[in-house]
Amino acid sequence: MWAKGGKHGFGVSEKPAARKSGRLRAYVTAVSLLLVLVLSSSAFFVSDTNLPVLCIFSGILVLHGLLLRGNISVIGRVFMVQLVITMSLYYLLHGRSQMAQGLIAVLRILLAFIPGWWLSVSTTPEKIAQVLTWVLPAKWAFVIGASIGLLPFMTRELREIYQVQCLRGARITPKALRDPRNWQELMTCVVFPLLIQLLKLSRQMAIAAQLRYYGKTNKPTHWQE
Repeated sequence: MWAKGGKHGFGVSEKPAARKSGRLRAYVTAVSLLLVLVLSSSAFFVSDTNLPVLCIFSGILVLHGLLLRGNISVIGRVFMVQLVITMSLYYLLHGRSQMAQGLIAVLRILLAFIPGWWLSVSTTPEKIAQVLTWVLPAKWAFVIGASIGLLPFMTRELREIYQVQCLRGARITPKALRDPRNWQELMTCVVFPLLIQLLKLSRQMAIAAQLRYYGKTNKPTHWQE
């Protein structure tokens, strides 16, 4: 139902039970955000000896995400991309002597990514935006919530752009990217088109928000299950 809001909302009053349930879900979302922040930050700051503890927590999050039917292939793709890029850079800069440190760096990046993946699987962008309004202006919370909601779409766009450019003969395959001279082609063929698509989508979302009178009231309405 629509929460009680400004003059442009539908103004349907919530029942006490619904309000209590909504507050409980908001508190759970807030705890989830804090957990993700702590785990993702710890991936870069804890010592190497404490990384196994983070691996255990991350494994629990992955299992919970799988129970919620999350797409674990995203984690696999992130791992492979980071493995290729990071290990290539370590090999070019340090040779074979620092390859073990490169693997640890890849593990840290993966441990920092997993909590965010779990949050996207377990929590809707609307709930995240609702919690963010506790500490941020409503417009900022809307932008962050909308950005999180766009991540699956942008992932599909990135995959489609990459596949199309590979079919056109672009030298951006994992084997071709071992040569640093091809990295510029990756930027021009994949990254720049993705940024252009993102700008177009951002403008469409801004127009959609304006048509729904977003920002016209001090207390905008929001959707609750």
